[in-house]
Amino acid sequence: MKPTYLHAFTKPSRTEFVTMVRGVGARLYDDTGKEYIDGMASLWYCNIGHGRKDMAEAIAAQIGTLESYNNFDPFTTAITDELTDKLHSLSAMPGNRVFLCSSGSEAVDTAMKLARLAQVQAGHPERTIIISRGRGYHGSNFGGTSAQGLPLNKIGYDPLVPDVTQVDPDDIEALSLAMSRDSARIAAVLVEPLQGAGGVFPPSDGYLQSLRKLCDQHGAFLIFDEVISGFGRLGTWFAAQRFGVIPDFTCFAKAVTSGYVPLGGVFVGAAPLSALEADPNFVLRMGYTYSGHATACAAALENLAIIEREGLVERAKHVGSLVSTALHALHRDGLIKQVRGDGAVWAAGLHAHHDAQAVRDITMRNGAIVRGIGADTNAFCPPLVTSDAEIGRLMDAYASALTEHAQAVGA
Repeated sequence: MKPTYLHAFTKPSRTEFVTMVRGVGARLYDDTGKEYIDGMASLWYCNIGHGRKDMAEAIAAQIGTLESYNNFDPFTTAITDELTDKLHSLSAMPGNRVFLCSSGSEAVDTAMKLARLAQVQAGHPERTIIISRGRGYHGSNFGGTSAQGLPLNKIGYDPLVPDVTQVDPDDIEALSLAMSRDSARIAAVLVEPLQGAGGVFPPSDGYLQSLRKLCDQHGAFLIFDEVISGFGRLGTWFAAQRFGVIPDFTCFAKAVTSGYVPLGGVFVGAAPLSALEADPNFVLRMGYTYSGHATACAAALENLAIIEREGLVERAKHVGSLVSTALHALHRDGLIKQVRGDGAVWAAGLHAHHDAQAVRDITMRNGAIVRGIGADTNAFCPPLVTSDAEIGRLMDAYASALTEHAQAVGA
């Protein structure tokens, strides 16, 4: 029978799926009882692992007190204020305030809107252009779809948001030229510090530092999309700290709750804040029904406490080193073409005879989950609680899949 659920990023014609029913730490179980090592933290987000009772208790306690209440004028909730205070303290951005929503896609669209709005409030309504990088993934809402540098994800949705353009992802000179050409009209530059869903591409040395200088030179805001890289994934709370570059906006989601409850948000830095706060009669006419949702905030606070209590930001470096070491061994043996990554997010670039989706499927049959990106990349982003033995099982399952697939295609 045709499924009633229309799955995301899936062929609508597909009718068979792997049904997950239970998770414990870095392990998952499907409806046949098969066990898997989760090598992707679900979808780049479950840093603290699956099935945690402490998370369930924190969420239930908040629901039993007040599930939520809207945070539009004149209301707030104590748990929302507590969370934003905590987030403020973890960010690399001095003097920030935190806008909350429910997803990374919402966070990106929010940052794009706030960047343009802050330019208007600063007396520059002509500054509407937003520049992003090729290979970037910035969610599925209209703003993020317009900004992403993955052409296949944009097909069929025209016309997209105007004045949103992309440049070569690695060529800082091309970006400099684009900014010089439209210097007086640029609102912001939007980038993933480490590009994730486009294939796991860390920034080249000095790229982000040069980008910060260009934004300052041309009066543009710098937006970091840290939906994947935030909350310990790179061995620091945020990529801004890892690479020593402070943006004007930071988008976040995913690991802020480790996916236990949907939550996203934007850190708004001092420069755009000064414009937004200058007129005491100005009203910020944007937001979401679930902005600052109390139960989501309770989940985030418990998740952040777990990350701190269990030292998971520091552990990300160890988890990443195990994955990196295994991938580099596969590269030395000629089984993969390239290794890319940083912290605890990595990718294998495959040879032409491999197909990333087929390798993913064989790896699953071997009891582990990796992500296929296009035809030539497999990504790894395990929960930060994954044990050394589980990392070993993950990488052994992947290595076996590479060999099996190569044999199947006669390579």
